[in-house]
Amino acid sequence: MNRPNFPRSLVRVETIALQGPGVVILTGPSSCGKGEVAAALCDLVSIDPARHLSMGEILRSTIERSKSDPGFAKLLADKYELSAEVSIFDCLDTNDELTEKVKRHLPDLERHFGRTPGRFISDEVSGSADVSQLEWLEFCTARGLLIPNRWTQDLISAEIDRALSAAKDPSEAQSPFILDGYPRTVTAAKHLLGFLEQVDVPVLKVLHLSISKAEMSARAGKRGRADDNEEALRRRFEFYVDNVQPSVDYLKTELGGDRIALIDAHQPMWDEVGGERVFDLHRSIDNVVSSALRALGVPGVIVRDLLEGRRETRLAAEADG
Repeated sequence: MNRPNFPRSLVRVETIALQGPGVVILTGPSSCGKGEVAAALCDLVSIDPARHLSMGEILRSTIERSKSDPGFAKLLADKYELSAEVSIFDCLDTNDELTEKVKRHLPDLERHFGRTPGRFISDEVSGSADVSQLEWLEFCTARGLLIPNRWTQDLISAEIDRALSAAKDPSEAQSPFILDGYPRTVTAAKHLLGFLEQVDVPVLKVLHLSISKAEMSARAGKRGRADDNEEALRRRFEFYVDNVQPSVDYLKTELGGDRIALIDAHQPMWDEVGGERVFDLHRSIDNVVSSALRALGVPGVIVRDLLEGRRETRLAAEADG
């Protein structure tokens, strides 16, 4: 059977926009590439980078601003009851589980902050100075540990509220968000859906990036972070299985399966250089981004055009550099 010989299109699509309002949630295990995919989506579907809300970046900026901006530190203490002056052992969030968790990490806390052994001991033990709420936040953020649900719920809600309030006109208020790395528990997912309903921001899509435990370990090893040891990586993957996956299942139950997309975040590409196979990071990321765009409903021909433009821009920047 002869197939029709369609002429090659003379049109290339270079810019598209994701319809809003709404939020795209990016979730998955540690080192699955959420940040890279989020940044690419902002560029390719015209999302303001200020509306890319990374939970990790929010936590890190909260820590830094609390140290450098007394006004912000006071706001945290007054509005969110999160302070450098309040002990993690005696605060709104204190319970037996949290107390035991902090005690288990006391030696690591001392090493992290370069303190004298015995500095971080609760009043229950010796009456000496305690770990403050913000010290515990900083330590957990650096180590990838879970912090009290109330903190993440308040901080992410505040960021979305701030972005909505900062919109200068109705069209800007309708712009979509990307939420990167949140929620990580069923409790957080329940709170997020309730909050989004209150502010009339629907969930457009949940992109669940998936990699194996072996691939997560391999990627973490290339980062060279001090806390990327074998035991820490094992705990992170267990946390993903025990907490993040159930949160995605909860979102699927509440939102419907059509709004959840499982994305293979390990789609490697290789080049032949001098007779050897060399891993091509950029093309590998583009493969994952292609899957994400298709999950958002972008037709394949437009995905091809967008990624070709992205590659040309990257090569031009490398040539100029």
